[in-house]
Amino acid sequence: MEVINTSGRRKTSVARIYMTKGSGNIEVNGRDYKTYFSTPTLQYYVTQSFNVSKTANEYDVKVNVAGGGITGQAQAIRLAIAKALVEINPEYKKDLRAEGLVTRDPRMVERKKFGQKKARARFQFSKR
Repeated sequence: MEVINTSGRRKTSVARIYMTKGSGNIEVNGRDYKTYFSTPTLQYYVTQSFNVSKTANEYDVKVNVAGGGITGQAQAIRLAIAKALVEINPEYKKDLRAEGLVTRDPRMVERKKFGQKKARARFQFSKR
């Protein structure tokens, strides 16, 4: 098996992954994913695609991820791994789709508007 190269995005995070046949090592920006993502929830996000497709410990993954916060980065990695698994075996798509793992989450932060404090919050109004 050659190297499978895919990308995943979430909010402003972009994850590029390189997946090869291996023993289940996941390396994020040169570090093990368990040290990069310290909470169990984020570690679960990273391995969720493997768990759903029952391919845990079958592939090695090298990840370059940038932008956003750690939650967005973990979810971007989840999407990239799901896309790579579908590329390897299209039969995984049904199970991954049922869990919502092959759909890119389009929600982004709404831009701040001029004359306002934030995107929706206004400056305090004084009648007198």
